[in-house]
This record gives sequence, C-alpha cells and structure tokens, in this order.
Amino acid sequence: MSLPPQVFSDMQKISRRRFLRLTTSLGTLGLLTSYPVFIERNIILTNHYRLAVPHLPQAFSGLRIVHLTDLHYGPLVPLSLIRNVVERANALQGDLIVCTGDYVHRLKVSTQTAAEQVDAVWSVLSELAAPLGVFSVLGNHDHWAYTERSEYWLEQTGQGVQRKAVSIEKGGERLWLAGTGDYWEDPYNLDDVLGGLPASDCRIVLAHNPDSADTDFSARMDLMIAGHTHGGQVNIPGIGTPIVPVQNKDYTRGLVLSTKGQKVFISTGIGWANLPVRFNCYPEIAVLELVPEKV
Repeated sequence: MSLPPQVFSDMQKISRRRFLRLTTSLGTLGLLTSYPVFIERNIILTNHYRLAVPHLPQAFSGLRIVHLTDLHYGPLVPLSLIRNVVERANALQGDLIVCTGDYVHRLKVSTQTAAEQVDAVWSVLSELAAPLGVFSVLGNHDHWAYTERSEYWLEQTGQGVQRKAVSIEKGGERLWLAGTGDYWEDPYNLDDVLGGLPASDCRIVLAHNPDSADTDFSARMDLMIAGHTHGGQVNIPGIGTPIVPVQNKDYTRGLVLSTKGQKVFISTGIGWANLPVRFNCYPEIAVLELVPEKV
C-alpha cells in the first residue's frame, strides 16, 4: 500500500527537521568539546593586576613585575609557543620578570630525553630580559623531569633564587626577592632565608606551589608570587573549579590571603597539567603593578 502524496511530503519535512536538529546538536556538541582543547587553551591573555604590598618602599611604587609560570613545554605546548611567550614578556618592558616553575611537562622519559627537553626550553627562557633582572625558581615537573639539569640552568642564566634572597635597589631604597623550594619535591623552611633579612625591609617570595605560604615558618612575608594551580583550568559558571591541585582550596587564582594573613598572588599560567583543556580559565602572562599598602 502506497502512502498518499501529502502524508509522504509531511514525513519528508519531519525527517528534514529531525536531521537538521541532529546535525545542529552534533555541531554544538563538537564545538563545546573542541573549544576547551583547541581554542581557549591556546589563547594566552596579558592580564594586569594592581597589588598593594606592605612595607613596599615609595621608590618602588608602580614597580611592574611580569610573571610567567607553568609553561609545560612538551605535548601540545611546542617550543614556538614558548618563544612567543618569551617575546611577549620582553616586549611588555616590565621592571622585573619572575618565573615560578614547571617549564617542562615530561615525566617518564630517559635521562637523555629529559635533558634535551630541559635544555630546549631553557635555551629560550635564557632570552628573558628586564632592567632590574629576571628571577626564577623550579616547580615539581622540573624536578620530575631532571632536577640537576634544571638547577644547572638556574645558575647558568643567573636567574636562580631558590633557597636564597637577593636585594633590589632603586632610588636609594631596597626590597628583597627570595625564592623557596618546591612544596612537594624540594621543601624548604622560609625562615632560613627570610629570618636573616632586615626587619623593616619589604620581602617578596617566589614559590611554585602556593601551599608553601602555609608551611611552618614565622618570618614576615609581604607578598608571595606563585603558580602551579593553572587556575584549575576549568571554571564552570555557578559551580566553580572542580579540581585544584593544592591542599588549601582557596588557592586557585588571583590575589588571596594565606592562613597567616599574608598576600599570595597565583597566576593561571600558560600550559596544562592533567588534561589539555581550558574552560573559562584562559592562560595568562600576568603583569603585577605594585604600590605601597596604605596603613
């Protein structure tokens, strides 16, 4: 039995509507699933922050610090991207550039391959330059890849401030920039470096993992600059950030207070950690403008 022409025509229209709905749904699903992997993950913003810092000398008011962290050179983060980030950081003409670790991503590789990875990324990072200097510490991935080779490059470039403090002078005044070891792989008591500094001087600490701010030290710290969290990589509206790889879940991104009441700035970083995705959490080059905190 054949269908009447009108019924057949109506069925064709329904089939077309279903097909269009299906293709639209599939297209939307494809966009939603590809966007965090292929689009947002590769859009690196330059974000500016104005931070009021206790004990900051007036001569350093307006000091601009360019902060890089968590580059994770390796799978899906090519050396060309690292070069672009370094070029952009230099072009920002900050007074200082600071880097807070995880320059490579590799974990389980041979010593030779790990050395090649570390050498490759540091050959680019060595091109960073700023009037008042470039200062760097290591992250857990740098230790997991090749500790000794990473430490070699800190010293070779003159950027290393792990486990020590350096003074920076401007207009006859001074502040101290100190570095701590990685919270997981190179724990270090900050009292050993901050305890010996002049009591009234401003102290800024570089750390990879912001959990370092909650460790057992008693010396005053005026600002910690950290990374490690990647901002959680995924920030769902109305829900928040499901996964943050730190003990203190308040340490996600931006300026927060530690359990000691000290200021900690956390950048969302450049690369990826567990999964190569970003959603509502763009990679960033952070530019910190420091001003004295009003008492």
